[in-house]
Amino acid sequence: MNVWWRTLLTIWRAKVLLHRRGPLPPRTVGRIRLRTLPTDIDLLGHMNNGRYASLFDLGRFDLLIRTGIWDAMNAQGWYAVVASETVTFRKSLQLWQRFTVESRLYAHDDKAVYQMHRAVVDGEVYAEMIVRARFLRRTGGVVNTDELFEALERPDDLPPLPQWVADWARDSALPSTKAPAPSEWD
Repeated sequence: MNVWWRTLLTIWRAKVLLHRRGPLPPRTVGRIRLRTLPTDIDLLGHMNNGRYASLFDLGRFDLLIRTGIWDAMNAQGWYAVVASETVTFRKSLQLWQRFTVESRLYAHDDKAVYQMHRAVVDGEVYAEMIVRARFLRRTGGVVNTDELFEALERPDDLPPLPQWVADWARDSALPSTKAPAPSEWD
């Protein structure tokens, strides 16, 4: 339940900042300050590995709202979904420890936008996640990134997709929802 409250507070804060300061450029690094709470901790006394994705969602909400992408998506009847993600851990976050979630739009291909999220303490990266997000229409179908940038009335100034990200996206993909995907183990 605490992630719900954190989500609502993050959305409210981001909307206030958007209203007061206007939209951020899409390549901005968004930052939100958090603290590791008792509900984030696992049996080993540090932040549960599954909680990172939920807290990085907060950074994604903040960035999408403050860049104006959130409002543009809603106006068009679009929504974003995570297609794939990978998190790498370096150090553990401990109970009550303050940290910053840093989020940035990283690159894109024709169907997805890639975002990086980091958990940072005193300028040091503790964990990093790459996310491949697709934009879908509420009426059905995928929104391509050309259409996304057109709706934002912003130039596409994200850097080209690095080869390692393209390889990761290809190698981690599951079959299309229209293709069979039987659960078979070797």
